[in-house]
Amino acid sequence: MRDVEYDPGEESAYECFNCGTIVTAESCPSSCPDCSGTMRSRLVTFE
Repeated sequence: MRDVEYDPGEESAYECFNCGTIVTAESCPSSCPDCSGTMRSRLVTFE
């Protein structure tokens, strides 16, 4: 496994914890545009 280099000016994918909607943006949206759920970066793994 290798580390992903983080570029703050680059768009990243964010996924909603509730409905799974994926949004591409430069910064994490405050809430999901579809269900208002919490968003997370898809670059970060959660175990």
